[in-house]
Parts: sequence; structure tokens; C-alpha cells
Amino acid sequence: MTTFEQQWTQWHDGHEKRRADPHGFLAITGLHWLTGTPQRFPDAPGEWSTGPDGVLVTLSDGEELAGIGAGEHRFDPIEERGDITVGYGDAILEIARRGGSDVLRPRHPGHETLVKYLGTPAYTPDEKWAVPGTFVPFDEPQPITVGSVAEGLEHVYESPGRIEFSVGGQDLSLTAFNGSAPGSLFVLFTDATSGVTTYAANRSLAVAAPDADRGVVLDFNRATNLPCAYTEFATCPLPPAGNKLPIAVEAGEQLPR
Repeated sequence: MTTFEQQWTQWHDGHEKRRADPHGFLAITGLHWLTGTPQRFPDAPGEWSTGPDGVLVTLSDGEELAGIGAGEHRFDPIEERGDITVGYGDAILEIARRGGSDVLRPRHPGHETLVKYLGTPAYTPDEKWAVPGTFVPFDEPQPITVGSVAEGLEHVYESPGRIEFSVGGQDLSLTAFNGSAPGSLFVLFTDATSGVTTYAANRSLAVAAPDADRGVVLDFNRATNLPCAYTEFATCPLPPAGNKLPIAVEAGEQLPR
């Protein structure tokens, strides 16, 4: 293999390993929307509700969460797209906030989706899909509202600008969002392969921070599936308007096995 292929293989092997973590999103057994009315769920102990002061769980005698005895426990309010976890035997319970609502998502390592996971195929890495581009910042960061795979849910992301690039002589652009590392970006997109050889709803691509000349590299070989490609218990965002590429990006992850 070339150095480029070796680096991609090492990256993808690591990505697959993280995806198959015993408490990763493949282990999610339910997506429970919390309300002011206490509810009991089959994959978690206690009765769960939420309100302005945060999520409340009421545990009966014999029910335990890590570090929490019987009775009531209130978790601090969670910021949008934030989450906290608490242990429950060999599982963990994720308490998260999505689209202005609190949710409970238990993660059990014995869940069928995780146990039967066979891996995700990908296109053979090709350096031609490591595409140079230019980051064009907006005058001011813009809030962008996008849909979700969860019906009725919307997400709002801050966009600092767009990325302009060219493939096969065709000028293209993608609206970018702020990434997890300072200055970094990520894009959500679909293309002509979506729903054919790649997941229909979206793919995600992380982009390193622009250089001093606002240059970036869109390495589509590292385009990945979001959790919604694997589980019905996801709340993944859809790409913003304009991020449907009119070309076939034959690079990155394909439909899961």
C-alpha cells in the first residue's frame, strides 16, 4: 500500500473500533423522550421525568444506578447537544438534550445491533478525492436550522462560512459548521451516490482548521456515516439546504453491511 492508503487504513480501523465500543451508539436500545409525567421504560430502572430544574429519576427499592441509592435523584440541566451518563450494571444510561427536549438512551453492550455488527465497507482510498478548497467566512457567523432523521425535530448549528472547491472542472461549495477542535470545521452532505451505494440521509466530513491563506482539504476518503445509518434511535441532523452535491462522491464510507 502507498503511504496515503496506509494512513487511511489506520484511520478507518480506529474509526470502526470506536464505533463498535461496548457503550457506543450501536448499543442504544431505546430513544425515550422525557416529559413532566413520570415514565418507566423496559431498558432502564426507575421512573423518569423532566422539567426546568433538570431530569428526575425515582428509583424503587432494589433498583440501583452507579453512585445513586433508592429514592429521587435530579440531574443538572443539560445544554443543547450535551449529555451525561450514569452506570447501570454493565450498561450506561445516556441523558441528553436534543432539539430543546430531554431524552434517555440506554446503552447495553449485549444489544443485537452491536453484537451482530459486521463492519462498514468503504470505497478504496484514492488521493484524487483529497480535494483542496478555500474557506470563505461569512461577515458574521450564521445560525443554520436543519432537519433531523427524528420526525418533528430540528437542530440549529452555527456556520462560520462555506467551503468552495472544484471537482472535474465543476465549481462547488458546502456550508460548513464549527468542528469539535478550535478552528476546525465539519460538513454534512449528500451526493449522487446517496441512497445507492452510500447512506441516503447524510454523510459527515471533518475538516482541519483553514491555513493562513484560508486553504483547506476536503478528504472525502474520510467521509463517515452518522449513527442514524445504523440505529433507529438516533437524532442525527440532515444536511443544510445547498449541501446536495450534483456529483458522485465515490469515496468514504458506504452503506453498512
